[in-house]
Amino acid sequence: MDQGVDRDAPGKAWRDFCRRLEKAGDLVFNADVAGTPIDQAEGYRYLSRLLRIALDMHMENADTDFPGFYQASHPTAKIGADNPDNLYLNASISGERRYRITGKRGGVPILSFGSKANRYAIDGTMASTGELDSADMVFDADGSFEIIASKDKANGNWLKLADDTSMLLVRQTFLDRENEEPATVKIEAIDRPRETPEPLTLGKLEQGFGRAIAFVEGTAKTFLNWADLFKAEQLNQLATSDQTMFFKAGGDPTIHYLHGYWKVEPGEALVIETPVPDCTFWNFQLDNIWMESLDYRFHRIHVNKHSARTNADGSVTIVVAERDPGYGNWVDTAGHDHGTMLLRWTGATEHPVPKTKVVKLDG
Repeated sequence: MDQGVDRDAPGKAWRDFCRRLEKAGDLVFNADVAGTPIDQAEGYRYLSRLLRIALDMHMENADTDFPGFYQASHPTAKIGADNPDNLYLNASISGERRYRITGKRGGVPILSFGSKANRYAIDGTMASTGELDSADMVFDADGSFEIIASKDKANGNWLKLADDTSMLLVRQTFLDRENEEPATVKIEAIDRPRETPEPLTLGKLEQGFGRAIAFVEGTAKTFLNWADLFKAEQLNQLATSDQTMFFKAGGDPTIHYLHGYWKVEPGEALVIETPVPDCTFWNFQLDNIWMESLDYRFHRIHVNKHSARTNADGSVTIVVAERDPGYGNWVDTAGHDHGTMLLRWTGATEHPVPKTKVVKLDG
């Protein structure tokens, strides 16, 4: 054992990290919107999930010279009304570097690449610094592709970066996830200054811990504010005209978002009726108050353009209830009686606002 090892500094970094993590629990404890035991239990689980995402982002995948893809939203870790029909891939990048992204198209209907300035830990925003959709890309005959991501325009498929770009987000959106082949994607820095990553240092450890906790706090605050807003202004309604707030938080610019807050008593159902515009994709989902999609691994908590049954006039009826009422498109509340909800219109020129009503299930 090296007797000259300084144990105090890394030990202090760990203790500071643990204290800030404990303090983050106040966000759940003091949340007015979290008024039931399930809200509280899911809230603390939510913090643990955000921490897993944050450590992946700011510790394991923080080196922008050696980026790799990880999932910041998936079935057991979720952020900001995550889309159950999406496969999200994230990579940490820098506007000071150039990157080569390669892969194969697969059979996923919608594939897009976005460069982001991730400021969730600062002000709850994730500004877009560049967008590239597969519809605007060139592919080889076998579906292979290459994208150059850089500040300066490149030939071929190009994704714009900015000085403050810090993240690459790949969205794959499925209509029939069980039967559609996902795209494969890899990333590398073209002009990295060394061949292998540098060893971990105390400074990097402290920085990673600090950024991880800031991400947990900032993300939780952002979407708690959203839930409070929807509960106050859009109870059992889906209506959002101003999209600015969603785009600032990293929303897809091709999507029109209709958020709301749902609440039904035992034996009640929320009925949602809407015309369906001409669009590349649409879906509806149920979330909890922390704006996590409910557990779509075991419950039918969403419906989309492919899975929905349409009415004779092409409209759609969605029924949010604890059990299947036998009509419309049933969406399972999965043991909840309230939460947030979201309807997306993707690539639509019109954005109809659904009509909603609460009815008795046996009425």
